[in-house]
Amino acid sequence: MPLIDSHCHLDDDRFDQDRDQIVERARALGIDRIVIPSTTAKRWPKVKQVAESYPGMYPAYGLHPMFIEQHQRAHLRELDAWLDREKPLAVGECGLDFFHSRVDEQWQIQLFCEQLQLAKNYRLPVIVHVRKATDQVIGLLKKNAPLSGVIHSFSGSLQQALQLIDLGFKLGIAATVGFERAKKLRTVVAKVPDHGLLLESDAPDQPGVYHRGELNEPAYIVEHLETIAVLRETSESELVELLQRNSDELFNFEKINRPH
Repeated sequence: MPLIDSHCHLDDDRFDQDRDQIVERARALGIDRIVIPSTTAKRWPKVKQVAESYPGMYPAYGLHPMFIEQHQRAHLRELDAWLDREKPLAVGECGLDFFHSRVDEQWQIQLFCEQLQLAKNYRLPVIVHVRKATDQVIGLLKKNAPLSGVIHSFSGSLQQALQLIDLGFKLGIAATVGFERAKKLRTVVAKVPDHGLLLESDAPDQPGVYHRGELNEPAYIVEHLETIAVLRETSESELVELLQRNSDELFNFEKINRPH
């Protein structure tokens, strides 16, 4: 059954020794497309190189809020040039992260809003990272509407989820959903409309309940696919069809020419 990992940092240096094997394990389980978001300007060339090394890999370029200290104003101009030249799948990973501190709040907001404008200029979806800032992100997405995209590793409330879906966004569901203590997320996954869901690994981070202490990898999304099917009281095959439809709708894969 064809599956799409909508968020995997396959360029991560921790994968350098066995990236081929990781891709093979994913392929063996039917995972035929992987979206590779970037984090900093310095990483863009490697994201491009990794994406071009395998069929079905799609890069996105952006400036991640967790690496705020590495970003410079010049990187926004460089990002504009990369988007124009490379014609990627999406803009991202971008967003807001106030988990540790709000010291850089205004710079984060500025970077995020300028990347949202670039996404509008190039008519691309955005891959949004958000921690401890969901309401602020909703406000900025409303202010910059219309946009489309995915809220990566969604962890907010059902009310926030429905607001985001109404704004044209989908929710990236990671392995957290497999933990029984994640009651809020499991409620969201059970109740949101069909068109609001995507599946993601966030590899090499966020290993699931069966892989604690390990590096995460795309092959493991089949495990939280099973969990989501149970929560939504549907079959895995119907869920796969739904997720594929949602991914195609958002990312428009057929318009992106990747090497094969």
